[in-house]
Amino acid sequence: MKFFEFRPKLCTVFKDYSKATFSSDLMAGIIVGIVALPLAIAFGIASGVAPEKGIVTAIIAGFLVSLLGGSRVQIGGPTGAFIVIVYGIIQQYGETGLIVATILAGALLILLGLFRLGTIIKFIPYPIVVGFTSGIALTIFTTQIKDLFGLTMAEVPADFASKWGAYMRDFSTIDPWATGVGVLSIVLILLTPRFSKKIPGSLVAIVVMTVVVYLLRQYAGITSVETIGDRFSIDSALPDAQVPAMSWEMVRGLMPAALTIAVLGAIESLLSATVADGVTGDRHDSNQELMAQGIANMVTPLFGGIPATGAIARTMTNINNGGRTPVAGIIHAVVLLLILLFLMPLAQYIPMACLAGVLVVVSYNMSEWRSFRALMKNPKPDVAVLLVTFLLTVFFDLTVAIEVGLVIACLLFMKRVAETTNISVVRDEVDSGRGADTSVPEEPLSLPAGVEVYEIDGPFFFGIANKFEETMAQLGDRPAVRIIRMRRVPFIDSTGIHNLTILCRMSRRERIHIILSGVNEQVHSALEKAGFYELVGQENICSHIDLAVAKAREFMAGRETESGGTARD
Repeated sequence: MKFFEFRPKLCTVFKDYSKATFSSDLMAGIIVGIVALPLAIAFGIASGVAPEKGIVTAIIAGFLVSLLGGSRVQIGGPTGAFIVIVYGIIQQYGETGLIVATILAGALLILLGLFRLGTIIKFIPYPIVVGFTSGIALTIFTTQIKDLFGLTMAEVPADFASKWGAYMRDFSTIDPWATGVGVLSIVLILLTPRFSKKIPGSLVAIVVMTVVVYLLRQYAGITSVETIGDRFSIDSALPDAQVPAMSWEMVRGLMPAALTIAVLGAIESLLSATVADGVTGDRHDSNQELMAQGIANMVTPLFGGIPATGAIARTMTNINNGGRTPVAGIIHAVVLLLILLFLMPLAQYIPMACLAGVLVVVSYNMSEWRSFRALMKNPKPDVAVLLVTFLLTVFFDLTVAIEVGLVIACLLFMKRVAETTNISVVRDEVDSGRGADTSVPEEPLSLPAGVEVYEIDGPFFFGIANKFEETMAQLGDRPAVRIIRMRRVPFIDSTGIHNLTILCRMSRRERIHIILSGVNEQVHSALEKAGFYELVGQENICSHIDLAVAKAREFMAGRETESGGTARD
């Protein structure tokens, strides 16, 4: 197990470390810390917690992910993917429930890493990832309408459709000053990259619009633009660690949400690490990365933080500014810590409309609308998975969306595999070919009268059980020998073994001899462990079709001899 390999990894980093490398990591860490600041505040507020808790998450999770992770350049912290699920947990269970759910998710991530399941996460279908990512983006955009336009609303409904209904009903309460701040924030974020690639547009928007709103309040008497200080009381001190009281009922109720957080965290962190590998030429350890994410999500909530994962945008910012070792990520956490301790009180002047503008841009970048549009041209099953996941995320719940999306994707996959598996019956000649169970001869093999071959082409699993039974039901004759040819069967599951067992028992009752041909090592082992060979006998397992047909001839000859001897008697 590679759980503690972060030590030699860091030692290796420092072994070849130079002043130039440190200078590069220092600059990258400072820039990433500045980039992470407005996002951490925005993600914290959008999730339903105090703004400083987003920064605390970026500090603790960012430090632990860089220190223990399987990627040299990964930057951890709060991300937009968690906003929807975190907000829902707080609404139902409060902040204590969020702490418990995040700790449970961290434990699940550690288990995924310990059992070396990091690569399995990569097999989640792409339409599901795009579906719930686009759904989250639309949901985040929807939650920001009130602050973006300064609407005066007593309460914002929880579900998507009711939110838009309330917005339409109360849109007459729009505040032009808040709207101006929000729109100008979006413009500044979009225009900043044209002038500077180093300074993040979100930071420019927050600084400029905070100054503008402060001047409007002080000298123009315009107080209608709500700021963070109007809604939250900001604490600039590091919180003390607190272990929440847990009950079995709470754990059981929060387990689905914890599973969703774990899956989202695993997908996003490994995706971010993979993208980083493509740029740096490095290769991350997915299992170690999952364990680092798990540790971060178990420690961070003890200090009031929210779920965290690898952040693609911040990781790429780190790489683009010269970060090449975990030191850059650690410096980014230190920069955020200094900002929290010494500059956090200034955050109370940041206008909520400006933060809404930041999140609108985040939701747009997150929407993957180009990928969504491209997937709509794919086969109908993929489109169905995409739309179902997207709509369930928007109108119901992210947990339900992922669960249902995975179930539908698995069912469609099994349907496709089942469609590629063919079961045919041959009675006259069988093609020896050059398959897995044949020798050199290429001439078709003639089958003796009374011998038939079952050709199974493809995986033999529960998805083709009906097809196998239908093929058996269509056979009206009773041959003396049935050869079950399995040269193209890569694997077999318990249902396939069960069907073969039924066939052998039926054949035994009907005095039909069974011979297996071309069984590969994996299928051979599965059949042997299931006790299947006791039905047919080890001598009736042939490595290729030549031997199977020869065995059938031998059986038929013995049967004729036995019949002839009986007749003479």
